[in-house]
Amino acid sequence: MVKTVLGIVMIYRIAAELVLVSHLAFIVYVTLGAFLNLRWRRAWMLHIPALAWGVLVEFLGYVCPLTTLENFFRVAAGEQGYETGFIDHFLTTLIYPGLSPSLHILLGIALAAFNVAIYIYLFRKDAFAGRKHRKR
Repeated sequence: MVKTVLGIVMIYRIAAELVLVSHLAFIVYVTLGAFLNLRWRRAWMLHIPALAWGVLVEFLGYVCPLTTLENFFRVAAGEQGYETGFIDHFLTTLIYPGLSPSLHILLGIALAAFNVAIYIYLFRKDAFAGRKHRKR
């Protein structure tokens, strides 16, 4: 019986860690995913909605569903969840201690501007490349 309970607790802990890693991967994808268009021309179809979600989370202060899922697994494993979002709990305190709500909005603007700049570059690159290869 004790082994079974410990096994279930371990499964919840592993699930929480997998969600944590997935969450971090999603944040990296939202931030840098526009670069995937250099390799796959239609990568924007998945990246734009993810980027929109990331910007909205920053602007409106939403808690990402992945945070809620991770907290569920942590509490089920007997650990304490965290009250803030993933970025606030793990990244903000590490990188930006004392981040105010207005700086959260600034991060959202920077995220959007960075990706818009990448997409503009890619669009212009494709537009100019298309002109060179057209038949006359």
